[in-house]
Amino acid sequence: MRAFWIIALAILAWNLLGDAAYVMHASADLDVLARSDPVTADAFRSMPVWAWSAYAVAVWVGTLGAVLMLTRRKAAWIFFALSLAGVVVQFGWSFLGFGMVAAKGWSAAIFPAVIFAIGLGSLLYARRKAADGTLR
Repeated sequence: MRAFWIIALAILAWNLLGDAAYVMHASADLDVLARSDPVTADAFRSMPVWAWSAYAVAVWVGTLGAVLMLTRRKAAWIFFALSLAGVVVQFGWSFLGFGMVAAKGWSAAIFPAVIFAIGLGSLLYARRKAADGTLR
């Protein structure tokens, strides 16, 4: 059971970092960002509302999933599934709609792949814990 609490707290910490990143990105001064990273500034500037909404779902719903996991609620996996869907939609726009790989190269896909993997891992872990009765 100790491992469960450590993993659940790590998932919460990860999601809180995502929340902070969302707030920083949504409130960024794009003119200042453009001086150091014009491609990212252009991506944020041209990101449609639905992609921003998917980003918000990815981070905030993921945090709710982590809180539900810490309160040992079986519904946590549903929130992680919704969060992962938000990740796919938001990065789908970044790579297919904006063309991030063409603009920055394949290295731009590394961190999104890590985000996807952690989201998928959170979902699978919550499903496993729901199945074994840890989450009620």
